[in-house]
Amino acid sequence: MRNPIAILRSFNDAQAQLVVQTADLPLGTLADMVDSEAIDLQPGFQRRERWSIEKQSALVESFLLNVPVPPVYLAEESDGTYTAIDGKQRLRAIADFMANRMSLRNLDRLTSAEGFQFSDLPTEISNALRLRPFLRVVTLLKQTNTALKYEVFLRLNRGGESLNAQEIRNVAFRGPMNDAIYDLSGSPFLRAQLKINDDKSPAYRTMTDAEFVLRFLTLKDRIQHFSGSLVREMDEYMEASQSARPDDIARARASFLEALDRCEQLWGRHAFKRPEGNGWRDQMLAGMYDAQMIAASAVSQTQFNHVLQHSNVVQQATRDLFNDVEFDKSVRTGTNTPARISYRVNKVGEMLRSL
Repeated sequence: MRNPIAILRSFNDAQAQLVVQTADLPLGTLADMVDSEAIDLQPGFQRRERWSIEKQSALVESFLLNVPVPPVYLAEESDGTYTAIDGKQRLRAIADFMANRMSLRNLDRLTSAEGFQFSDLPTEISNALRLRPFLRVVTLLKQTNTALKYEVFLRLNRGGESLNAQEIRNVAFRGPMNDAIYDLSGSPFLRAQLKINDDKSPAYRTMTDAEFVLRFLTLKDRIQHFSGSLVREMDEYMEASQSARPDDIARARASFLEALDRCEQLWGRHAFKRPEGNGWRDQMLAGMYDAQMIAASAVSQTQFNHVLQHSNVVQQATRDLFNDVEFDKSVRTGTNTPARISYRVNKVGEMLRSL
């Protein structure tokens, strides 16, 4: 049944909750605000760095050609600083260029400016970039409903480069458990196996490291009752964990760190990988990660100590698992079904207990 009064009430509530201010600002002002940290480009709900130098250069070229650029959205915080809701990459590119931290590269039209830094530009151009209002900034003032800025972030990003599942979780399920997951994602051994050398590494940019932490916590908690999509199970785990108590979060932390440490001790640099010829393929497999992490965490301390004394045969025993066609399939194809997950975890668990 149509209810125009309810629609009107919702409309009026939305108008009252969202308080915005719009201004056109010079690039120099924005760069100064970024470098002084008056604008926070790393709020917990933001995606990680993705723009290349070429994409940053293309933005600067747009300003030089006076081509319109989409507005930036900020949220005013109670302490007078601002959080970047949308436009983080544009703000970072502006600040880097104005501070001579990048040189223009692969320009489409202004090829004469190739290799230029900001200080190389003619004074007339550099002054214009510093002082002329080039970029529209829409600010959600601090009177705005707190939760609304996260919804604004999601809606704005749905219209541009799509967020992946982990980036959406990072927004939707913010809280202490989410913070703990991103802290754990910085574990050196996990980063090494994912080939994360710096903030530009693909697995870091796409939040794959955090998703691997969540994979373990979800399967550890739900593998006995897992009956559907792993993506949905991870979403449900995060939703339930928003109300997690500090001791629950502490237990999750300890469980992950213990499992990761055990895997490092047992498999070393070959952890989470499959054999190839006489060696090991230099690529981490999510299926092997699941199997080794969950199986290693399930054995008792006494069993683990025993296996560790026979660590010289762990590598060969793991290699032998791949003689089983079903095991090979379970870690390489259709890996996220309940049957495949259960099969590979059980097989690694049986192997550890047999040593």
